[in-house]
Amino acid sequence: MVNEIVVRIIAERIMKGGENPLRKRPFELDDVTNPEYRQAVENYIIEHNANEIGINTYR
Repeated sequence: MVNEIVVRIIAERIMKGGENPLRKRPFELDDVTNPEYRQAVENYIIEHNANEIGINTYR
């Protein structure tokens, strides 16, 4: 089970070029090593980028 707040923070840092505090460089999706969190972050990015350009991701 993932913490949705953590997922949102990581995803927004990736989308906005925010810094990864552990590596002192911009956050990248490859920095997320936990498979559950990586999938949740990917889904968050897809859903929120689609919403910004007007694509309906809900079924």
